[in-house]
Amino acid sequence: MSNLDARIEGLTAQVARGVPAGDEWGELVELTALRGHVRGRIDEAERAASLAEARMGQAPHDPWSLVARARTAAHFHRFPAALADLDAAAALGLDRRILDEERAAVHQAVGRYDEALALHRHALSQRRDFTALGALGAYHAECGEAAEAERWFLAARYGYRGVSPFPLAVLEFQCAQAWLSMDDVARARIWLEAAIRRLPAYVPAHGRIAEIDAAEGRVAVAIGHLRRLVLESDDPQYEAQLARSLAAREAGAEAEFWRARAAARYETVMARHPEAYADHAAEFWLTVGGDPSRALRLALQNVRLRPTPRARALVDRASRRVGQHR
Repeated sequence: MSNLDARIEGLTAQVARGVPAGDEWGELVELTALRGHVRGRIDEAERAASLAEARMGQAPHDPWSLVARARTAAHFHRFPAALADLDAAAALGLDRRILDEERAAVHQAVGRYDEALALHRHALSQRRDFTALGALGAYHAECGEAAEAERWFLAARYGYRGVSPFPLAVLEFQCAQAWLSMDDVARARIWLEAAIRRLPAYVPAHGRIAEIDAAEGRVAVAIGHLRRLVLESDDPQYEAQLARSLAAREAGAEAEFWRARAAARYETVMARHPEAYADHAAEFWLTVGGDPSRALRLALQNVRLRPTPRARALVDRASRRVGQHR
């Protein structure tokens, strides 16, 4: 993490002096977004998006500027904008292989699985490397096929030839997510613990471990994890998790404090990024937030953007809760 911080600081200084070339701008955007993911920081992801936009202002005809902006748009679930930038980069002559990787990720995020799979298979036919293998694992994870996802993730991990721990830790976290979607918490924990051993500062992995601990009755342990995460991250999901865990321990006053904090924070992030946080906010209002009708509205907003099985399941859950509430 110290090396990552130092590299970002060095690139930022070059940007301030107007020194870096387009590929260094792209590296700065990519590393800033990576740090935001690892630390659970929304403000870092927003900074990456601002950097990509600034580069577009300086070099609007550089295809790599378009790719950088497409990646940050996809992160915040602005998928039509991401695809438009990728099309523009293609018109400027950027390598189709690079663009197909980006398009495949967007297609699977919005439930266009056949198109995504065709792109992944084409990439794998061209090169059987870490990126292609890991992307196919992520595809199967998104489709709810955890065992198949794990097979591809293992192949990717075995074939990794880099020295950075970040790609492997992210891959292990993705595999854990796949098993969590199948409610196999034992296998999910194995992968999460692997990611944390490799990258101890990995906030989302710690958050998932806390979620498993709470589900398995180790609520006090979960609360200990979450008290640290709410200080490190600006993502309201950890405040919401802490409120749920405290409520389970009948710590009413403190649970209400963190519930109110999470509610206020969701209002803020939804005002800035409604596409990206509709599902998280719906989950909050459906549970500790205590407003199933609002949860249903947000779940419907989310499923219109991403008609995936997971999004439809959220709508079904919210619909049932609204019926019970009435």
